[in-house]
Parts: sequence; C-alpha cells; structure tokens
Amino acid sequence: MVNPWLAMASGADPAERVRAVRRAHEEFLTEGAVSPTVRPVVADSWRRSASARVAQDGLAPIDLADAELEAYRADHPLARVMPLFRELLGTFAQDGAHLLAVCDEQGRMLWVEGHAGVRHQAERMNFVAGARWDERHAGTNAPGTALTVDHAVQIFAAEHYHRAVQPWTCAAAPVHDPHTGRLLGAVDITGGDHLAAPHSLALVQATARAAEGRLAAEAPRPSGPRVRLTALGRDEALLVTDGRRLRLGPRHSEIMVLLAAHPEGLSGDRLALELYGDQADRRSPVTLRAELSRLRRLVGSLLGSRPYRLCAPVRADVAAVAEELAAGNTHAAARAYAGPLLPLSEAPGVCRMRRIVEDDVRRAVLACGDPELLRWWTRAPWGEDDLEAGEALLAALPAHAPGRASLLPRVRRLRAAYGLNPGVRPGATSTQRTDF
Repeated sequence: MVNPWLAMASGADPAERVRAVRRAHEEFLTEGAVSPTVRPVVADSWRRSASARVAQDGLAPIDLADAELEAYRADHPLARVMPLFRELLGTFAQDGAHLLAVCDEQGRMLWVEGHAGVRHQAERMNFVAGARWDERHAGTNAPGTALTVDHAVQIFAAEHYHRAVQPWTCAAAPVHDPHTGRLLGAVDITGGDHLAAPHSLALVQATARAAEGRLAAEAPRPSGPRVRLTALGRDEALLVTDGRRLRLGPRHSEIMVLLAAHPEGLSGDRLALELYGDQADRRSPVTLRAELSRLRRLVGSLLGSRPYRLCAPVRADVAAVAEELAAGNTHAAARAYAGPLLPLSEAPGVCRMRRIVEDDVRRAVLACGDPELLRWWTRAPWGEDDLEAGEALLAALPAHAPGRASLLPRVRRLRAAYGLNPGVRPGATSTQRTDF
C-alpha cells in the first residue's frame, strides 16, 4: 500500500513527477478540476487554498518582526525544545543545503535556520521567521498543510500552491503538548527535490516525537492563558493571548495599559481619573462602563470588575523595560524599548507612565556612556533633539570616529535652538571653546 503522505512512490522519476503535477496544477487553476495524478492530501489542500483565495503570485505576509517576534517566540513552548531540533536536524540542514524551520500552531515561522545560501534564496519568498505560512495565507506547503490535517506530510515541487514555492520540496510534522494534546506547531525541513525521499518524512516525524517526549518529561505548565501586551512605540496596543492576536482601539489600549500597571485593580473613579483627568467629573460613569463592556466583549474573562482588574498575569512590554533597567541591563532595556508608550494618548495616567519610562531609559543611556547606545538614542525620533545626549555622544566618540563629523552640525543647531553658544559647553565660560 502506497503511503499517501509521501510525495513519490519508490522508484518514481522525479522529473516526470514534476511535469505531471505541474500540468495538473495549471489545469486546476484554469478549469478547477483535479487530475487523478494528484495525491488526495494535495488535492484537498489546493481546494482549501482556492477557497481562501490565496494569491498565486503573492508572498506570505510578515506577521511578527523585531522585538515583537523575539518576545513571542521566547515565550512559546517550542522554544524549550529548539536545542533538540537543532541537535537532530540542524547539522543535517547545514550540511545538506537544507533549512530547518519551526512554526507555531497558527503557521507563523518562529525559526528558519540552516545553509546560508539556501536561506538567502528562501528569503525571496518570505520563508523567514515571523512570516505566516498557514494554508490560508501561503497555500499548500508542508508546515501549513501538516497543521491543517494534523499529520506529517511531504509537499513536492509543483504540489505547492504558490508558483514561487514550486522549486522547493519540504517535509513537516506537527508537534503537540503531551500533557494537554494541544497542537503547538510544526517542525519542517525544506530544500531541493531530493527531500522527496522517504527518509525526510521519517526524520521530521521522529524529531517531532522526540520533542514531545522532551516536553513530557517536564512538569506540566500552568494551564491559564499566556498574555502579552505590546504598547511601546505604537498608537494601538497589541494583545496576544495563547497566539491569538488582538489589535485594540486607542481607548481600550489605554485601559489595558493602566490595568496591567495596577494588577491589584482600580476602582471606577480611579480609572476614570487616570483616563480623563480633570474631565472625569464631567464624564458620565455610563461612558466608562460602556467602554469596559465593549472591551470585555473582546477580551472575555480576562477583564474583571469590582475593582476593574486583569484576571490573568499580563506581560507588558513597558514592564519588561522597567525590569531590565532595575537589573542594570541597559542594553537589554534599549532593545526592548520600541518607542514612547501609546504616543498619541492624552490620558493622564498613560502620559505619566510614558514620561517615567522614557526618562528612565534616557538616564540609563546617558549614565552608561556607551557610544552605540547614545547613537541609537540620538537617531531615534524621540531622541533626535536631545542636546545632552548629542553632546554625550560627541564626548564618547574618538576624534576621527566615523559619523562624528556629521554629528557636529546637528549639535551646533540644537545649541543655537536652545539659545546656547554653539562653541561652548554648558557650564563653561564664553572663553572656554570646544570643538562643537
């Protein structure tokens, strides 16, 4: 009996198989009919892709990037078995000109590693960490299809729905939480046509089972939701609960930020004061209750009342920055600081938090005196007019350091804007010249 999850029967000619599937793929796109030469698992996936209106020549969208990606995958359960994935598949991928990829249960790529040249080629089709490769966004592909059917599968060449992905072959297997049975994601190897051999499917299946065994040896984790709130550098906060992403409106963002900063909860009067300030007495209590009611419809049991509070631990990015600063980790705090907290918010409580965290990061950067940190601060929109930071960077850079000459005119302009002599340091007399 032929294994339906394998791309080719033993002894089949890969070139002929590619030609047959490519013809079938074009027929499906033009006529909607699926040739009998197409495996049922692939035919079903093509139909799902067509129903989702996946663009034939589009690219998988980037869902997560930079600090948001780092934070999300650090908290994901598969991060705990990533060393095992690298041990079992990393060398195979590196030596064999393949890629090792791991995605979450929504098809978001968390890690894409392996041969540098192959990785560079894969970047052209957005096969990168943070991209969304579930079937609904990327069409038929091994990790996306494995998640959909909850079974290990190979996808060979033209079996991919996207034309840009058809030069590739991949094999993927789903990974589950052994304590709850919940789907956690998938592990995948991607490369050339030679991966259509039976060993690649067996390899990812064995790796997935090994990962589940490693997770089974750990004590079960708390079953409550894992909640992250991202509000730095963005006008609308992002709430992520066990992989479900929710973009909040401006007022709901303010409420969530304030409640996350007060885990003990806030009374209605106090919350109104934090939101409306001097206008709180003029606002009807019904207004606030209506906002909270709408927010509860979005976040469900996460929002409690009497007092208003969050009913599960929430990891907020602003709190993470404060923790790094408290521990003296200025570089880590700078990496986590994506910008001012809800920069367009005028809620007094949010404005106060915004000033505190920005001032704390600024003071830490100035105290550190590291040129790279000072350069980061003075190039950021929130620090480009910071005269003290600009002068600190000039003082920290060697006389002939790259970029120092271009910094001098900007510092002079800032000094003039503040009504200071462009050639005199603050606190110096008018006869004490500097190289500013």
